[in-house]
Amino acid sequence: MAGLRLGPLLRHVDADSATVWVETDRPCVVHVRCDSGASGAQRTWQVAGHHYALVPVTGLAPGSETPYQVLLDERQVWPLPDDRFPPSTIRTRATSGQAPLSIAFGSCRWSATPAAAHDPVGPDALDTLAATLAADPARERPDVLLLLGDQVYADQTSEATARKLAEHRDISRPPWKQVADYEEYTHLYYESWLAPEVRWLLSTVPSCMIFDDHDVIDDWNTSAAWLSRMRATSWWHERILGGLMSYWVYQHLGNLPPAELAADELYAQVRAVDDGTDLVREFAAGADADPAGARWSYRRDFGRVRLVMIDTRATRVLDEGSRAMLDKAEGEWLRQAVLDGREGYDHLLLGSSLPWLLPHLIHAAEGWNAALCAGERGPRWARAGESLRQRADLEHWAAFPGSFAALTDLIAEAGSGANAPATVCVLSGDVHHAYVAEPHWRGAGRRPTSRVLQLTCSPVHNSIPGSLQAGFRFGWSRAGRWLGKLLAGHGRVGRPPVKWRRTGGPWFGNQLMTLTLAGRTARIALDQARREKRSGSVRLVTVWREVAADARVDGESGDAGESVPGTDRPNRG
Repeated sequence: MAGLRLGPLLRHVDADSATVWVETDRPCVVHVRCDSGASGAQRTWQVAGHHYALVPVTGLAPGSETPYQVLLDERQVWPLPDDRFPPSTIRTRATSGQAPLSIAFGSCRWSATPAAAHDPVGPDALDTLAATLAADPARERPDVLLLLGDQVYADQTSEATARKLAEHRDISRPPWKQVADYEEYTHLYYESWLAPEVRWLLSTVPSCMIFDDHDVIDDWNTSAAWLSRMRATSWWHERILGGLMSYWVYQHLGNLPPAELAADELYAQVRAVDDGTDLVREFAAGADADPAGARWSYRRDFGRVRLVMIDTRATRVLDEGSRAMLDKAEGEWLRQAVLDGREGYDHLLLGSSLPWLLPHLIHAAEGWNAALCAGERGPRWARAGESLRQRADLEHWAAFPGSFAALTDLIAEAGSGANAPATVCVLSGDVHHAYVAEPHWRGAGRRPTSRVLQLTCSPVHNSIPGSLQAGFRFGWSRAGRWLGKLLAGHGRVGRPPVKWRRTGGPWFGNQLMTLTLAGRTARIALDQARREKRSGSVRLVTVWREVAADARVDGESGDAGESVPGTDRPNRG
């Protein structure tokens, strides 16, 4: 009999349909049946000896919630026997589009289970959210979970994973304790998504995902020199193929709505053959050789809220003379995804694993470094700049000045005019702390009338050394800003088209940010996972709340952020 190896994951949900992803241990027909009578079924397809299904569920009623079961060849495998969690449910959106939408987001979840009760990186915010919701089914839960990168750490494996790898190969040789291929990637997903609380959460809250560097390797596609060095190794080719193949299977397909999924040629081809390994492998090799061969970015509309998830890793242009975060085709797609039908949404969310607005010193340092690497101060400085770029991870939007300016212009265009949304929010992670920043446009050019915010939340479960915490704090300070101006002057870097101020944070810890959108108002909350000293129990603590609505034309912000009694105070650096 077929068994359930991983999942179910509830992925795309709209007003009357949903998709449910599973991995099984052998070929079978996967059925999803709801208490309401809605259902779906699909035969599994195979990649590298693993069996998967992404089951479309149709016949759901708008604005409803119904429990569901998963059956393999008519044998029920979910919910698990004697399951201590509430039933997994599918909650659809109302067709009116007026219901509030709650989105929880974050990034950087190192999923290793601690060997003892003490977790060296602190309690897992995703695990804590799941336990909180499971303990109180009446508690309001997110409508969507946005995982903004580093869902798995291919380059920083746990000791348990390292022991698993050592059973099959010599981990004293490259790539050592890092994962080497598709099969080893599958173990990372088991480690990340089989934890009971997280498994239940992903079965009942729809999720949208995008990769960042650690899903493949730290500093993935930093520069042409970095890529050349990696391609010269004996292990990189198999690593990048395994990373892209597994991302397509485990994360990307579930991001697609049913209509796009049905039109996907590769997905149709894989389902039509007994073994789709060669097809997916060929696709991954093509995507690595030519970024234009694959599109990982996507758009989702939730009533009058538009989410555009941006691939900031795989479509980079790395040639020093024409460096860009997005290649030309990807940039054009992004403009279309943002601007088409702009009158149809009240809030625009741009999901970018890498923050658009950074601490001022870091932004200036990345622009300065980019100028040095481009030869602004001569070849000796260029060589030093490249070494610094790779050692210090200087590869965010600010390290691609033309792309930073293009994104800034696009945000201004989207947030201007009669059909401007109430808010434009850039949702990001990566930097292992959380903050809120608000830009204001310089000069007499176009200024958005929308309230524009950079919302950064990271990590979900990881840590940051105290020295880097101090560095981030300094980066926001007046002294850091002054030092940044000196660096910009040395690199002959012009002023960015916007200035910005920090209106919340920085916060350090394992955390999730929740954005609740209703009408033309957005409510923001930051929750941290904290362990009680006396009881040892873990709970979510809200450390920040803010209300954002339409911006004022003169640049005054909307309602101020408010601190929660007994926690962090608002900081307006």
